[in-house]
Amino acid sequence: MDSLPLLSLFAIAPILVVGVLLVGFRLPAKYAMPAGYAVVVLVGVTVWQMEWAAVAASTVQGLILAVGLLYIIFGALLLLATLTKSGAIHTIRATFTGISADRRIQAIIIGWLFGAFIEGASGFGTPAAIVAPLLLALGFPAMAAVMVGLIIQSTPVSFGAVGTPILVGVDGGLAGSAAVEQRAQELGLSVPELVERIGLQTAVVHGIVGTLIPLFMCCLLCGFYGERRRFADGLQVWPFALFAAFALTVPSVLFNAFLGVEFTSLLGGLTGLLIVVTAARRGFLLPKTTWDFGPRESWPARWNGRLNPGDGDGPAGADTGGAPSIGLLRAWSPYLLVAGVLVATRILPGIPEWLQGIELGANELFGTSIGEAVQPLYSPGAVFILACLVTYALHRMSGGQIAASWRLAGGQIAGAAVALLFAVPLVRVFINSGAEFSAGDMESMPLTLAHGAAAAAGGGWPALAPWIGALGAFVAGSNTVSNLMFSLFQFSTGEQIGVAPETVVAGQAVGGAAGNMITVHNVVAASAVVGLVGREGDLIRQTVIPLTYYLLTAGALTYLLAYGLGLNAGMLMLALILGALAALVVLMRRAARGTGPGREPTGTR
Repeated sequence: MDSLPLLSLFAIAPILVVGVLLVGFRLPAKYAMPAGYAVVVLVGVTVWQMEWAAVAASTVQGLILAVGLLYIIFGALLLLATLTKSGAIHTIRATFTGISADRRIQAIIIGWLFGAFIEGASGFGTPAAIVAPLLLALGFPAMAAVMVGLIIQSTPVSFGAVGTPILVGVDGGLAGSAAVEQRAQELGLSVPELVERIGLQTAVVHGIVGTLIPLFMCCLLCGFYGERRRFADGLQVWPFALFAAFALTVPSVLFNAFLGVEFTSLLGGLTGLLIVVTAARRGFLLPKTTWDFGPRESWPARWNGRLNPGDGDGPAGADTGGAPSIGLLRAWSPYLLVAGVLVATRILPGIPEWLQGIELGANELFGTSIGEAVQPLYSPGAVFILACLVTYALHRMSGGQIAASWRLAGGQIAGAAVALLFAVPLVRVFINSGAEFSAGDMESMPLTLAHGAAAAAGGGWPALAPWIGALGAFVAGSNTVSNLMFSLFQFSTGEQIGVAPETVVAGQAVGGAAGNMITVHNVVAASAVVGLVGREGDLIRQTVIPLTYYLLTAGALTYLLAYGLGLNAGMLMLALILGALAALVVLMRRAARGTGPGREPTGTR
């Protein structure tokens, strides 16, 4: 079969099936992912002529990866259950309500800033596993907590896990190419220096596009979860939201330029957190009215999961009956320990290599070159469990409390298991469908899709480069894997259309980061840690809004970086995006005025 459009249609079929079932029919991921897996196997065997051994090996490879992910989820669940049963969750809640009782401010500080720091230290979906339970503990609806955790899986992601998506993803994707080496020589750079340049361009695009993410997050929080469902309520915090955005993005770009990609999100997030928390404690730019969710009894049932931390008589209620009996430092010490150990195990010389050297897995599965292993000591799951063990002694927990926390976490992990045990094998079959593992000579499904898009776009490709990055992240669940798959393809396409190929790769890296907002296994994992199962489609419908903004704007900026400032398609795209955003602001304000004076937002004191 030689028809690129037809092959592209077959290649996208598994993704379409999952998307339609999740978003269109709102089926839980535990039903959508098995259907998608069946379709990708059918297409792989019949159209791509994959060998059955390769299908089986890819499936086992995916199962090993899924177990590794479930290990992380279980650790995050156990930490939340431990803090709940010890009573520390009440003190943690008081910490942020002491800064501001406004839910929008709490979402910005915990999600945008603390989440960016955790992303810089660990990456791989860990921020949502930490941010969502924290927000749940503060009294956020479970769905709202997950939405916030997913939206911030964008701007800092390209530099997560101390720069892994660039240093491993982009560098590994470009490795060994004569064209890349030649381009570096033309610019008077080494290949590692060229990768650093790509990282800086990526940081600049993220810095511009990400500036509006905190405001988007607040508007969606108010529009979907406010008592009056008014997106305009989020606009009221625009001075603080922009201040928090610049407090992260400006230092991030500077750290990237002067220290390198490893420290972009790590130090950028920490710097922003210190700046914004200090300013917020002094009331700087805080809104005059305090916004809160409506009464808990008025929340729709679908907002809530099976966890309800902080409610003494709830299923996950603390044994303390709601009294904050643990001091501030002791209450926060488990999360401080998690952050400190994550940083230490990622940047201290010799430690990452030692921890990564301990692996559990298999090589050459079913006679193929496919293999996979998990690193149980290097995984964030080990850090979470270590924090729990320390907490038992630090918080003087009884045997009954410890046992209750393990029962709670164990009961919750089952909800995420089915979806992930099909989602990750689906991805591995999708990726491993190339000529190496088939009787035919076709490129893999993701590369076929990318070639189809490039053939249709021509010289306008830089505007579409971020969308391919997001597609890779959606199917692979990782910005790093997306960059590994598509960086060389993006580089070659840039050369073919006569623009700086490194700029097109930067667009790929930005899109790969933004795609994490809707990656199915990120959605499932973040939902699981707050006890929310079966609402994946609803969450994707919400997060696809900021994703669309991110990709459109990143595409326009990539086009401008490729072709230069001027009256071109990139400038027109940017003008249209800004015009559309301005029109939305006007419409939201008019809609808010049209509701009449009403009362102050719930929670105003």
